[in-house]
Amino acid sequence: VRLKRTIRDYLLENGYNGETGSKGDIFIREVGGKPMTGTERAKSYANREEYLAKFIDVRLFGGVSAPKAAPKASGAKKEKAKETEPTLFEGGVDGEPTDVDEPVDAKKTFHFTGPVQFGMGRSLNRVRENFIKGTGAFTTKEESIQKTFREEYNITYGLIAFHGVVNERAAKYVGTTEEDVQRLMGAIWDGTKSLLTRSKKGHMPRLLVKIDYKDGFFIGDLAERLSLNPVAGKREEVYEDIEDFTVDTSKLVAALTKYADRIERITVVQDDRISLSEPIPTM
Repeated sequence: VRLKRTIRDYLLENGYNGETGSKGDIFIREVGGKPMTGTERAKSYANREEYLAKFIDVRLFGGVSAPKAAPKASGAKKEKAKETEPTLFEGGVDGEPTDVDEPVDAKKTFHFTGPVQFGMGRSLNRVRENFIKGTGAFTTKEESIQKTFREEYNITYGLIAFHGVVNERAAKYVGTTEEDVQRLMGAIWDGTKSLLTRSKKGHMPRLLVKIDYKDGFFIGDLAERLSLNPVAGKREEVYEDIEDFTVDTSKLVAALTKYADRIERITVVQDDRISLSEPIPTM
């Protein structure tokens, strides 16, 4: 979920803001600093074709359109109101089911499963958890002297691995383009660099590997083929920096070599501080 938010935020700030002359828009976002409801967002598109053409995050992650129907009219307006007879629909953001059971606008009711799916991010190292207590900057009441307290957990260091898939059949169904995928890759890398909030400060992308398979072939979760080897004098639970270990890529490279004839292209983006046991081949 956080990775998708990172991608959406980056694209929103880099040409996909829905303004005149922009490249498109982001469906799941805030407007004017406030979260938008599905009914409010539905005012920005007329039909399913415009919905897919306008929102790059829908073409990547999918989406659900189920705006509330207009209130029923009386008298002379009844005939016009029939055009938006309410129906029932169940669905949620990114195709996740919810318990929605409200009248919706049937003309704008559609559900798309996105081609881009990410597995849960997990640390490749055993992390050290820290508990932090602090005080807030504001009191709960104007006349109060006592400041608010906050508590949180963080980790000293973690190298987090994500595995994702772009399903070619789903991509054709929602109209995902090669340019969309390239924008996605750029947003993963540059968007992670742009995380400047207190809890995300210091997040850096280190390695991005994109594999284009032939004929629908798929190796599997490539992150499972990575492990970390500590440098001399370091223990796993006290890692504090990327230079405290080497990423063992031997199993990953072996798999890519074994199935080279089923792979069309390998693209690698690598940070200059990460150390790999073997370079990942490109083709």
